[in-house]
Amino acid sequence: MTPYTHEVPGGTSWALLLPHATRLRLECLGDGANVTMLLFAARDPLERLNIPDTLKAQMSACVRTPMVLMSDMGRAMCSVTGSSLDWHDAITGHSPETRSLLLDELATHGLGRRDLHACVNWFTKVVPAGDARGGFAFVSGHAATGDWLTLRAELDLLVVLATAPHPLDPSTRQRPAGVRASVSPADRPADDDASRTSRPEAGRALAAAERSAP
Repeated sequence: MTPYTHEVPGGTSWALLLPHATRLRLECLGDGANVTMLLFAARDPLERLNIPDTLKAQMSACVRTPMVLMSDMGRAMCSVTGSSLDWHDAITGHSPETRSLLLDELATHGLGRRDLHACVNWFTKVVPAGDARGGFAFVSGHAATGDWLTLRAELDLLVVLATAPHPLDPSTRQRPAGVRASVSPADRPADDDASRTSRPEAGRALAAAERSAP
């Protein structure tokens, strides 16, 4: 494939088809960027990202390197191969503004409301608020201009992104930060790949993806 770069302004959305063995790099173009992501198997969008299984299997309350994002079929959809940050939110969902943006992109691929699922909010960190309701608090200043992450597609994927603010972000800025997305070829994971060896569950998810890969 030919590498390419696409800038996603703040408050907008974008969807791309990401072939397996391809790398997606996201870079913050401003402080406080938030990128909400949905993932679907490109060949059968009924298979999609399963956040509860992803977090439970890897004993984590957030997404970080070298975790794999798992589908509801138990397959690795993509691996987090690098990041300048050690925490990305996957438990607090998205805002009404983000929902609208995601639905716009889903519609272009014949998908709709029933295809919305739990998401990852890249570059955002939340922590327990310590209140009686057991809520979460937004951590301001977590992401800055130039922060980045890389994902390696383990299946052919439909990736849907929205750059609206996180639902818990108290900022009143009028224009949220955008991101730069860069797509390039990636090597397939070796036997000693960090995502494969991090936990047995991650290794099994990668193996399941590889059995169906071309």
